[in-house]
Amino acid sequence: MKNPFHNRYFRIAVSAWLVIAMSILCFFAFYKMNTIVGVVKNISAILRPFTFGFVVAYLLLPIFNGMVKHCEPLMLRVVRNQEKARGINRLLCSLLSVTFFLFVVGGLLSMVLPQLAESIMGLIEKMPAYLQQSEMWLTNLFSNNPVLEENLQQLYAAASETMLSWANQQLVPQLIEVMKGNLVGSFVSNALSFMKTVLVGVISAVYMLNSKHTFAAQAKKLIYSMFETDTANAVVENFRFVHKVFGGFITGKLLDSLIIGLITFVAMTVLKMPYIMLISVIIGVTNIIPFFGPFIGAIPSTILIFLVSPLQAVYFVIFILILQQFDGNILGPKILGDSTGLASFWVMFAILLFGGLFGFVGMVVGVPLFAVIYSAISGLVNRSLRNKDISTATADYIRLDHIDAESKEMIPLTAQTTPPTAIKLERFKRRKPEEKPEKGEHPKIEKKK
Repeated sequence: MKNPFHNRYFRIAVSAWLVIAMSILCFFAFYKMNTIVGVVKNISAILRPFTFGFVVAYLLLPIFNGMVKHCEPLMLRVVRNQEKARGINRLLCSLLSVTFFLFVVGGLLSMVLPQLAESIMGLIEKMPAYLQQSEMWLTNLFSNNPVLEENLQQLYAAASETMLSWANQQLVPQLIEVMKGNLVGSFVSNALSFMKTVLVGVISAVYMLNSKHTFAAQAKKLIYSMFETDTANAVVENFRFVHKVFGGFITGKLLDSLIIGLITFVAMTVLKMPYIMLISVIIGVTNIIPFFGPFIGAIPSTILIFLVSPLQAVYFVIFILILQQFDGNILGPKILGDSTGLASFWVMFAILLFGGLFGFVGMVVGVPLFAVIYSAISGLVNRSLRNKDISTATADYIRLDHIDAESKEMIPLTAQTTPPTAIKLERFKRRKPEEKPEKGEHPKIEKKK
């Protein structure tokens, strides 16, 4: 039977039908946008445990791979069957990896949360005295300028009143409920939902780590069934690149932020600064955000220390500047390397763009995500240039005036450079009458008398 797709008119009819169908779908998608967003939110809420499990499994992947590599020879000695030994080894390593994750997270939370709550409660209790002390310090500082002093006092009084009102009416009641264990109403529902997410997510992480080779094989099988072999090879290679960028950046940034938090804790302990645990957590967590993270964490931390001692706040600012220089020039490059390959401008652009779209998560994953998009666009541009037999080196275009259409020679920008239009006009003028016009040129046609 003859294939109908060999018929030109049949292909045109199918293409027209697809265009009309997609237009109708797009219209209804915009018309029912609120319904679609609600459905997407419900689906994401249902799949939240699996998303949590995937994130945990992805973060534990380096630990899991290291365990499998080192434990496999020992397991092959114990179990004679090779396939069975590898299966048992993967299962045990996945269980050990997830157990290690739970142990580390549980240990950190058990150490940090009590001191964190104690620091916050102590800050709230002493805040009126700190505010009064800071007000007196500002008054003495600007005593020689009454106008500026009055304006600063009004601004400071408004800010102090707002902060105290928020702390007394919202923050303190919630902290008291959490610390006393009054988990009723919606809090019980949220706690149960959280426990369900964690439990199902941990189980999913074990399955994902144990079956990652099977999942990868199934994904490759699907890709090679959908595309031509060359295209499928390119898709698989691009997924490897995405995994390399995301894995290297996220795991490296988490390790870097943990080390920065520990250094902050040790330094503040030595310098005997207030709110050691609270500020160390703030600095460590915000350091996950590239570029803007140090500033986001340092500003509120400096304000907290300033309320206790303005001189210690100055010391803290100096310490943060030294710490960020150490992180940016020594620790960060040592751990992360050049995992993204993006210039500083594009890093800032990616953080602002994805942070505005997706919040804190967007600020964390925005840099590697933009690096993948940037690499894909760069690859398409370079491939198009190679097909046209034109240079792909960016340095060749810095002083470029134009490219000769025939020889593909790159003409640099100089004061004597003749524009391409002038070259073509000069060539047209010098052509003999009997010469035929070159391709793309139109000879002058005289009007009939």
